[in-house]
Amino acid sequence: MSKAVVSAICILLFIAALPNGAAAGGEDGQDANPTGDVPFTVDERTTPSQDGQKWKITVAVDGDAAENGTTLALTTQICLNSGICDPPVNHEVTAEDGTYSVTLTPPSDHTYVNWRVKATYADDSTDVFPDGDWYKTWSTCYFTDGAYGGIHATGNGCDIPAEEEGFLPFVGVSLMAATVGAAGLMIARRTKIN
Repeated sequence: MSKAVVSAICILLFIAALPNGAAAGGEDGQDANPTGDVPFTVDERTTPSQDGQKWKITVAVDGDAAENGTTLALTTQICLNSGICDPPVNHEVTAEDGTYSVTLTPPSDHTYVNWRVKATYADDSTDVFPDGDWYKTWSTCYFTDGAYGGIHATGNGCDIPAEEEGFLPFVGVSLMAATVGAAGLMIARRTKIN
């Protein structure tokens, strides 16, 4: 083969391997969610996803499917701002009253979390939703089409806030400082009295 043909094939394969931000009928930055006739409901989904913070999805078998013994399996995939997607992860989830939950922590610099549902019916037939694609939860800062977007995007990057420690560490540090200060005063008084 000529170098031009090999180069053209390499370029086409590279383009085909890039994540498609508008997959599942959505636009860049807009989550792709279930529509139409699906045998499940989304009870909870963290949106947008954020680097280093827990992302959770909970789906439940819906209506007739629940009565017919339909079970669900969840698959996720995390894609990065570099254009690389991790391999899909099939989660072994045990249902609790027909509800299935998955929790994961996206790495820094991720674009979105892809997810899909596989329904297994009483006759052992299966369907994957969405068919041939992914539902999508976009990140608080993503890079697509040469620009950053999302609520934590800056003109040339991401400014994702660190996780706040909350109230309890503040109380612990304050209480420790007060105890050390009181002990120091007691020692100082004893020294003056003697």
